[in-house]
Amino acid sequence: MAKKVSVKEIQTTCCYCGTGCQLLFTVDQDANKILDVHPVWGRTNEGTACLKGWYGWDYLNDPQILTKRLKEPMIRKNGKGSPLEVVSWDEAIKFVADNFKKIKEKWGPDSFLGAASARGPGNEAGYITQKFTRAVMGTNNIDHCARICHAASVAGSRQTIGEGAMSLSIPEIENAEVIFNIGYNAAASHPIVARRIVKAKEKGAFIICADPRITETARISDLHLQLKGGSNVALVNSLANVIISEDLIDHEFVKLHTKGFDEFWEIVKEYTPEYAATITGLSPEDIRFTARKYASSKHSVILWGMGITQFSQGVETVKCCCSLAMLTGNFGRPSCGTGPVRGQNNVQGTCDMGDLPDVYPGYQNVTDPEIQAKFEKAWGVKLSNKAGIQLTRVPEFVIHEKDPAKRIHAYYITGEDPAQSDPDLEEIRETLDQVDFVVVQDIFWNKTAEHADAVLPATAWGEHDGCYTSSDRGFQRVRKVLEPQGNVLPDWEITCRIATAMGYPMHYNNTEEIWNEMIDLCPKFTGATYEKMERQGSVQWPCWDKGHEDTGTMFLHKDGHFATPDGIGILKTSPYHPPTEVENTEFPLSLCTVREVGHYSVRTMTGNCRMLRNLEDEPGWVEMSLEDCDKLGLREGEIVKVFSKRGSVYTRCKPTERVKQGAVYMTYQWWIGACNELTISSLDPASRTPEYKYCAARVEKIKDQAWAKEEVARIYEDLRSRMHIVKEEVLA
Repeated sequence: MAKKVSVKEIQTTCCYCGTGCQLLFTVDQDANKILDVHPVWGRTNEGTACLKGWYGWDYLNDPQILTKRLKEPMIRKNGKGSPLEVVSWDEAIKFVADNFKKIKEKWGPDSFLGAASARGPGNEAGYITQKFTRAVMGTNNIDHCARICHAASVAGSRQTIGEGAMSLSIPEIENAEVIFNIGYNAAASHPIVARRIVKAKEKGAFIICADPRITETARISDLHLQLKGGSNVALVNSLANVIISEDLIDHEFVKLHTKGFDEFWEIVKEYTPEYAATITGLSPEDIRFTARKYASSKHSVILWGMGITQFSQGVETVKCCCSLAMLTGNFGRPSCGTGPVRGQNNVQGTCDMGDLPDVYPGYQNVTDPEIQAKFEKAWGVKLSNKAGIQLTRVPEFVIHEKDPAKRIHAYYITGEDPAQSDPDLEEIRETLDQVDFVVVQDIFWNKTAEHADAVLPATAWGEHDGCYTSSDRGFQRVRKVLEPQGNVLPDWEITCRIATAMGYPMHYNNTEEIWNEMIDLCPKFTGATYEKMERQGSVQWPCWDKGHEDTGTMFLHKDGHFATPDGIGILKTSPYHPPTEVENTEFPLSLCTVREVGHYSVRTMTGNCRMLRNLEDEPGWVEMSLEDCDKLGLREGEIVKVFSKRGSVYTRCKPTERVKQGAVYMTYQWWIGACNELTISSLDPASRTPEYKYCAARVEKIKDQAWAKEEVARIYEDLRSRMHIVKEEVLA
């Protein structure tokens, strides 16, 4: 008699991007093996998925293409420079707890910084990471990767409309009448959101795309504003100038629901279309047309991505985008408002959970005495009322800080890889080597782990339960699909064990217990129970009440009531200034980092998926204009060397008509063609987000291509060896 196979279907939320697509896994539970994966209906995806959703789960099989799964805790028993040794969980936890305690006692609480993960671990792990940092280490030095992507959206939106999230829902996009898409290529970043933009166009919406490249979004747009990189503020200020000058504003909305008009006009009155044209390279006619078109509808939507946030004026651009929507009364109804579409799958959630230096979970200020008292009572400890430092400032507080008493001495990094993702990697490597004690908690070997004093292996998405927040504020459940292999633990449990070993007991039986503690401390999340998420599929915050009547909030700022302390929106912007580092004789090109549809974040996940790897592999590409390629005598596929003041990398040349002469573009996922060896660590002064989108660079031709190919192959094998892949074990 044939053995009966134990097959189970399990629905979960995709782990790539902030769209929050729903996937159904069919699993042979006896063999602990995935048999099938396909998309099913969800609020945001309507039964569709992109290629990462279809094929991006293969890393759970540990095919060892780029890196190897971490399966045992390891520590450097004999200090820095000694090898990492496999130890028991008890020994690893004691080693980490003892070192954190020693550093806290010697240098004080603010000598510690925690980096939470916006990827697989989920909201519950994010809550635990910030609680550990605040209640156990005693500091607000907690942050995560929003700092390097959409922190400008959070800061700029909170300063104007009070809430740092999408004001509308993803499904509402398709019913917009005008979509002003600035610095955002949904086709590469969020393909399922791009589908909504296409549907909007099919329904008659007018699509305007402001982007220096001819992106997929630009190709479907009705008007492409191919502005010069780094000139976003000049463009949005000029749109405001036209809207006010031509009396296209919604007077009633501005009068009843906003303030700061005179100060706003004092800045934008200088930005006539003719003046802005000299900065942006656009025609005054196109600027005027865009402003008139945007102001012509009460269902106008502004969507943006990192094409505006990763600049030293990212916050200012966001503030002016929010102001454009207020000037035209485009808030408080369906299918209007502002849409900062978040990148990583749970970067919205990790912000929601308070993994930020200035707010507790639920965006409650750490400097508010009543809020502080509430969390002190709940957690049973005295808390700091001093805002913490951002993770992009770690080099400043390590290698650039002369006073040891003011330095960061311990860095706890969960599910992030700053040695690949942060700007100016040479500086980051030097910083990591000078931090007294570095802990990396992750699922794969990565570049940061090479600098760690302790490496703690965590479960991956698909191996634990929890919930994520989609980009449009929707809490959704994620569920365990497979039993994890190896000696790994969920992130939240690892952190709880460290806390307990440090004398602050943190015990939870499951993620729902963590979630219930969190929602009872956060009024705008209180109604979002697990039961409600299971019943509705998704609960968009704010959701104030646990009763069935409160199903959540589709769009924010209803009736023009903003989330500012007095409910009034604030019109704000700033004068334009150029990027920090511009082209010069030695480095005559501008370099901008972009995204690639088949890969995700630092590529430890998608780089270990066979189907996605087969689409594209190292060393990546640099997109160049046909004119610049002709000038250097370059052909498609040739290996070239790209330089900036900070370093150099090898990559392949991709001539394209999509980019303008004088500008080059590189995707940041590649490990050999790692463009962050070149990027500048200049920060937006408000959000502390790096200016990834603009620095000066040079491309050089390599005459001996045979040598170049061998050199790239040698570097690749060295990288894989450092990531603990033995050549004979490669399964792909």
